[in-house]
Amino acid sequence: MSTTSYNKSKQTVNLESFLKNFTDDVWNKTVNSLARTDYGFYVQHVHRGVYVPARHTDLICKKLEAVERGECTRLILCLPPRHSKSMTVSETFPSWFIGKNPHRRVIQVSYGDSLAQRFGRENKKKINEYGKEIFDIGIDRMNASNTNFGIEGYRGGMISAGVQSSVTGEGADLLVVDDPIKNRTEALSPAYKNRLWNEWQNTLLTRLHPGGAVIIILTRWSEDDLVGRLLEEEGEKWDVISLPAEAEDDDDLLGRKIGEPLWPERGYDEQWLTEKKKEVGSQTWASLYQQRPSPESGNIINRSWWKYYKAPPAQFEEIIQSWDCSFKDMSTSDYVVGTVWGRVGANRYLLDMVRDKMGIVATMQAIRNMTAKYPDAQTKLVEDKANGTAVIEMLKNEIAGIVPYSPKESKVARLQAVSPQMEAGNIWIPDPSIAPWVHDYVEEITAFPNGKHDDICDSTSMALLRFMQAQPLFIGRA
Repeated sequence: MSTTSYNKSKQTVNLESFLKNFTDDVWNKTVNSLARTDYGFYVQHVHRGVYVPARHTDLICKKLEAVERGECTRLILCLPPRHSKSMTVSETFPSWFIGKNPHRRVIQVSYGDSLAQRFGRENKKKINEYGKEIFDIGIDRMNASNTNFGIEGYRGGMISAGVQSSVTGEGADLLVVDDPIKNRTEALSPAYKNRLWNEWQNTLLTRLHPGGAVIIILTRWSEDDLVGRLLEEEGEKWDVISLPAEAEDDDDLLGRKIGEPLWPERGYDEQWLTEKKKEVGSQTWASLYQQRPSPESGNIINRSWWKYYKAPPAQFEEIIQSWDCSFKDMSTSDYVVGTVWGRVGANRYLLDMVRDKMGIVATMQAIRNMTAKYPDAQTKLVEDKANGTAVIEMLKNEIAGIVPYSPKESKVARLQAVSPQMEAGNIWIPDPSIAPWVHDYVEEITAFPNGKHDDICDSTSMALLRFMQAQPLFIGRA
């Protein structure tokens, strides 16, 4: 090989090396720049492909960016279990917040010291591995425990502690409260709820620096848990991201359709929804998974009053339909609810239910369908208001037994009037194993009048009040 060709070859090798190094350098700078400015990208980057983003985590990441910018200072996040809330927030966000603001301090609390240690360790690990290249910071060697670490050359850092541990004397520019409730026993204990509320008011909140931000991450257990009390006391101060496992309303934060799962890509699909409802029961499903806890005992109707059947009686004295229709303009989130009831002596049996958002045409078809399914239901009660008035007028000559119902008492008074029947154990509803929809039925009535919906309550009270006027006439179901 001549000197000339060798030099050319050497020059070629050097050029290729230069281009490779140049490309790697540009790539690293681009990645670090994105991680520094885009929190959603940062979460994926520092978890090395383990983290799985989703629609709901993207929404949370954008809101956390607003927290870091100071645009949001009070944030509540309520999600079902195992939906990546801690990985997205508690295990990662403090490291990003400190990286962008190394002079600021974070206090993070959870129900116990072991969980707090995990959160602290995960954030410290991310700063150790990525702090230098992304934010040009590092852990202070003189202050480097998992539960209390500082940033070298700055005043910032992070403290992690159990909710009952002392953080007296420490201040926070960001306070993160994640899972301050360990289990159902604590969640439903009035004494523990009061202790947690006192801890919030007298200890945690006093640690917050002026202009500091608070993030509370909670799976709802009860109406008067920490989130419930905060929303009642000062709801206007808080930004709330509350995401049920199954979409229930048209104003869903993610734009989901009613019945659509929150994270089907991760296996929490429609089949999972159905199976989980049966597995955990109506109260747990409504609170932990749907973020709408109802009272433990009930406001008017106590959940312990319900009787469940797996097979209805063979004969009934009377079978009726009871329909509560939606408002005419459909601008509300109300449902059309139709229930079918059977009566035997003093006992009443809920046999079927239709509950959906329907216009007048769909409502009439639903009544036709239910009439064909239950031909022995001679009486079809239809509340004479909203779309019900038009339904009565258009179906009265087509379907026999359409009876207008015009209530004179309030919704509360009507349910109170029939509550003795439930307390006496005379109201039987289908077991969830044969009618999964009964979860919605129980939770709406238990939450009434403080729940979001009351259509099931209206349909129920209308039917039970009608039965109080009934005369014996046996009808077979064979």
